[in-house]
Amino acid sequence: MTQLLIYNTAVPITRARHGDSSVELSGDYTFTGEVNSVPLMAVEFPQAATEYAIVFAGQDEEVLPAVILGVRGNENLYLSGAKTWEAKYIPAFVRRYPFVFSRSGDRFVLCVDEDFRGFNREGHGQRLFGEDGNPSPYVDRVLKFLQEYQAQFLRTQRFCARIKELGLLEPMQAQVTMEAGARLSLGGFMAVNRNKLKALPGDTLADLAKTDELELLFLHMQSMRNFNGLRDRLEHTLSQQKEAADPEAASVH
Repeated sequence: MTQLLIYNTAVPITRARHGDSSVELSGDYTFTGEVNSVPLMAVEFPQAATEYAIVFAGQDEEVLPAVILGVRGNENLYLSGAKTWEAKYIPAFVRRYPFVFSRSGDRFVLCVDEDFRGFNREGHGQRLFGEDGNPSPYVDRVLKFLQEYQAQFLRTQRFCARIKELGLLEPMQAQVTMEAGARLSLGGFMAVNRNKLKALPGDTLADLAKTDELELLFLHMQSMRNFNGLRDRLEHTLSQQKEAADPEAASVH
């Protein structure tokens, strides 16, 4: 799972290039319209588990948590027709946009996606640099947010390495049955095997409980019920698309 899912032209923020630049956030999440999952940090599980299906995705070398946003490819069902986000909790991966860290050796460099609709040089929104040429207080806040995100990312890596080491993950495929009878399947991710978790030695379970990782595993398993909510969201989306294609039929009662 690439970290650049929603980024097009993320470039390092510099005084020379962005001295006159601003960012205006409008609550328009169009930039997420073509992704059906985004990474999730472990610290987000308690808030995300009530609204999203939390899974694990990635290659053999590294596995990371993710929230499922859509059943079909390139479709975010949490994006409303008005391009707002239809959930109480918005994943930090989405909230940090249009900013992101890139790595340069052992340093992290703050970047901005210049393709973001709210990026401008007309002074709309928050300036990136002040009149004195120094980074603005807004950029300072963004830096703190991304630094915390990076710290949580490292913690999440350790959590995933631990459960992988314990052999708890297995490939999974979600089956979604629509009202009309059509069946959709979504694969390419992993979930914790409940029986394998229950079979762990008592001291291992105690260690997982002490680090709060056991709670995270239960939140993950509980969140899988939210696949039913994805079906409902898809039914709603298909209904809206049908009405848009045939408004006269939609108006007949």
